[in-house]
Amino acid sequence: MTESLPPGGAVLDADELDARWAHAWRPEQAAERLHGVGVPWCVAAGWALDLFRGKQTRPHGDLELAVPAAGFTEIRDRFPGYACDAVGSGKVWAGAGAEALAATHQTWLRDPASGRYLFDVFREPHDGETWICRRDERLRLPYDAIIERTADGIPYLIPELVLLFKAKAARPKDRADFGAVLPLLDAARRERLGEWLTRVHPGHGWLTELAVG
Repeated sequence: MTESLPPGGAVLDADELDARWAHAWRPEQAAERLHGVGVPWCVAAGWALDLFRGKQTRPHGDLELAVPAAGFTEIRDRFPGYACDAVGSGKVWAGAGAEALAATHQTWLRDPASGRYLFDVFREPHDGETWICRRDERLRLPYDAIIERTADGIPYLIPELVLLFKAKAARPKDRADFGAVLPLLDAARRERLGEWLTRVHPGHGWLTELAVG
């Protein structure tokens, strides 16, 4: 991902975004379409925590997936009838070309007939089969260490990493997710999350709660 964004890009207001995301797919719909792809992918963000918990616990405004950046083409090729919009800094580049994709790490899959968005893809940095944290490149883990699966085989990002990413903004829903998932984390998961928070967000308030637990 480059430091500067390309020219153009549209700004969508909150109401329009809510309307266009109102029919976002659920994890099982994406998993059905992506069955058999050769690149590691997983459900991320809030939906990943619900997959870890084994049930949906709150509404989700979208569905977010994570894939290695070099494998994005294989994901995109599973949806030949849809458009891919690049997203960054509050702007959307419809039908993104190479320049917009290189300058961003998010891509929204759009139904061109309705304009509705179905899911969001994070194109993640990596070194071959090793995932690299985009917020701190010192944090590197093999994909088989960061992806778990539900009983139905849906891959999801481990909760420790989901919470690490949620810690930066710590919006009300992020704090609620942390509070709800924390009691479900065993000692090893808590230790990993504590180590990663200390590295990426030193002094973060969640560290105290992890220590108490």
